[in-house]
Order: sequence, then C-alpha cells, then structure tokens
Amino acid sequence: RHEKSMLFHSTPVKPESLEDLWENLSLKPANTPQVNISDSLSRRVINEVWQEQTIARLLQLVDLPLLESLLDQQEIRPQLPQPRKGTGYVITSNYLDREILKAFSDSQTDEWLSAAIDCLEYLPDHMVVDISRNLPDQPDQAGTWKLLLFENIGRYYGQKKEPLLSHASEIHSGIAELLVNGKMEQSLEAVQLYLKLLDSQVREEFRRLLYFMAVAAHNSELKLQKESDNRMVVKRTFSKAIINNKTLSRGKTDLLILFLVDHQKDVLKIPGTLHKMVSEKLLALQKGQDPSKITGYTFCQKLDEREYRSNTEKTTKDELLSLLKAIDEDSKLSDKDRKRLLDQFHSTNPSIFMQYFGDRVTNMCV
Repeated sequence: RHEKSMLFHSTPVKPESLEDLWENLSLKPANTPQVNISDSLSRRVINEVWQEQTIARLLQLVDLPLLESLLDQQEIRPQLPQPRKGTGYVITSNYLDREILKAFSDSQTDEWLSAAIDCLEYLPDHMVVDISRNLPDQPDQAGTWKLLLFENIGRYYGQKKEPLLSHASEIHSGIAELLVNGKMEQSLEAVQLYLKLLDSQVREEFRRLLYFMAVAAHNSELKLQKESDNRMVVKRTFSKAIINNKTLSRGKTDLLILFLVDHQKDVLKIPGTLHKMVSEKLLALQKGQDPSKITGYTFCQKLDEREYRSNTEKTTKDELLSLLKAIDEDSKLSDKDRKRLLDQFHSTNPSIFMQYFGDRVTNMCV
C-alpha cells in the first residue's frame, strides 16, 4: 500500500499551453530553424506528443471547435482508500477486511464476483467492512451476495458528486451525434481517443467500473431487478457516475452509456491511427526535424510559400477567365449591359481580357 501511495504522488507533468499546442498543429508554413533532438527522447516529450496527436485526431473526427478543456490536466487526488493516521484496531480491521475480500476474489473463478470485488477498492472503509462481514457461508448463497455487492457499489457511485468522465464535456455531444448518425467506427475511435486523455488513476477506476457494468449487464443467470432488463438496470444505476452532462439530452446520454457498456472490451484500446501518428512524429523528432512541420494527421495538403503563391495566382486567373466567359456567353444580357461589363473587366484585368478574346480583340467595342 505504501508503494502504491508513492506512485500516486509522483510529480505530474506540466502540460504545454494551448498556444504551444496549436502552433504545432498550425497549417501555415513555418520558417523556424531546425530543432536538434537527441536520440533518447525524454518522457515529458513523449507524453506531450501523445497528448498533442490524440487531440489532433479527436478534433478531426468530431466536428467541434478547439477544446481548451482538453488541455486542462488538473491534479487528481488518489481514489484508493487511505489509512487514517495512527494505529489501532479500526485501521487493522479495515486493512484485514480488504485483504479478506481480495483473497476471496482470487479464490473464485466467477467473473462477476471478481469484477465486483475489484471495484470495492474505491469504496470507503465502512462499506467494505459491511460487505466482508456478509461473505456467503454456503455456495448456494452466492446470488444473494452478488446482489448485495451490486447494491453497495451502485449506492456508492450514485452518491459521487463528480462523474468519472467530467473532462472536456463538450466532446460528449460530438460522440453522441456520431452514434445518432450510425457512424459506429468513428464513434468507437473518438471514444478511444477521448478516454486516452483521462488521468491514469481515473482511467483505472473507470476501467474497473465499466468492466463490472458490462459483466452485470450481459449476465443472464442473475436477475438484478424483477421485470427489468439487466442492461437497463445497469444504465440507470451508474449513468450519472459516468456522465452527468446537463447540456446532453437524456436520450443521448443513455445511448452513450449503453455504447460504452456494449463495447467495453474495445473502448480503452489505443487506435492504430494514433499509434502511427505518434510513431511518425517521435521518429521525426529523433532525426532533429522541425516539430512545427510534423503534424501527423493533416487536415489538408501543406504547401511551401512559393507553391502557395503559384497556386493562388493560377486559381485567381482561372476564376477570372470563367467569369469573363460567363459574361461573354450569357444570352440573357442585353448588348448594352454586356458592353458595360466587358469595359469594366478590361479596365481592371486587360491581360486576361486579351488572352480570352485573342484575335477577336480588334472586333470588340471596348
């Protein structure tokens, strides 16, 4: 327990600012000097690349403006039960109760029980004591004890003030909209990217709870409530502990919760596209390339300044020729109006006028 506590209190990595991040995602040509990076990248640099590329890909999938809240990495306090100061029977008792439950879980082959007991690590001591003192004496009492576990875990999470998925709540609507439109593959990838941004402690608690929810929802042998489908009971019991977004309709919230439960085995995986983006950028950084030119997933083709000017001039010229042709061939224009428009065009763009009419220029009344 002491080692776990030390790990949870490790110094958090300070995130880069919104301006720094968006500069790396900029589509404008950069003239900054080459950055020399050693072959061994620091953990801080690697973490920043993961965060940057995750956000870049997420914003490409979900049609929303840049989300500043995605960059707000506030320190999360440890969720695991912490022993009280001092020594005595109460502390020893609580510790033993948790150890008894863990030993009981390890001795079971029942997926339902193992998933539930894993969630008890986040419950307060007094609830754990009550549960451990009601361990079944006989194997045929397992069903009753499972219901007791579900009731206690549900009561604890029903009282939580802060939902587990409270960060960047704006993204909930974007993912829900993808689900409503039947874009399941995009929805799954967007959820995977969104969950990748979770604090590691919250991510572990969410993983355990979602696993328990999925097992309880899809288990047909144990009825959680009479005359109710297990999926609906699980959704009603834990919905607010997962997402409690006032701007999201109840229907979309339910849709998102059930999607998480039904795809529990996949939502916490890392998308292959993100792996590729991160690998390419880290490799480029190791080679000492300019990081501002390495965006990973690009939203459009990048051009250097000379190509940009050339394309701009060509596009403008093509559009002006198209406009001149439309004036020349518009049968609805009177001769007077056509002459007036051609005079205006000639006065502002004589070279394009000459190119279009060619040998006919001498016959034009301009």
